[in-house]
Amino acid sequence: MTPLEIAGLTLFILVLLFGAFTVLFGLPGTVIILVDAAVYAAVTGFDRVGIKVLIILLILSILAELADFAVGMAGAVKFGASRKAFWASLIGALIGAAFMTPFLLGFGAVIGAFIGGFAGILIVELLRRQRLKPSLRAAWGATLGRAAGICVKGFFALIMVVITLSSVYN
Repeated sequence: MTPLEIAGLTLFILVLLFGAFTVLFGLPGTVIILVDAAVYAAVTGFDRVGIKVLIILLILSILAELADFAVGMAGAVKFGASRKAFWASLIGALIGAAFMTPFLLGFGAVIGAFIGGFAGILIVELLRRQRLKPSLRAAWGATLGRAAGICVKGFFALIMVVITLSSVYN
């Protein structure tokens, strides 16, 4: 591989991981993953990532967004993206990736980063919740519902990353 190809592949993988990470903040990370895979497929002439893989990623992205929408319609509150939550998720993601990588290698790094980042945000938000007056707090059901929505959407994002990387390296 030429240095330009290596740089392009590195950027592609970083955007994939960024897409999975943005799910934690309620952003459409699955759409970022889909667009990244489509751009990579177009640049490489649909050699590694084909139309079938892109259709599967599109279906998974739609399912993930529908699941997130359904949880939102059920009355669950959104987690705020405060500075503390961002830094907690970043630190949690690094710790999770470092902890899971020795056991599952690259797949462990992705899973550990997501679980650690989610745990970081959840801890900060639960601590912030305790400082609010009882009348301003979200109900436990709403908090747990939103956490479940993030987990479901994150699970879809992780599946999309695995499918994309499997087709690239296979």
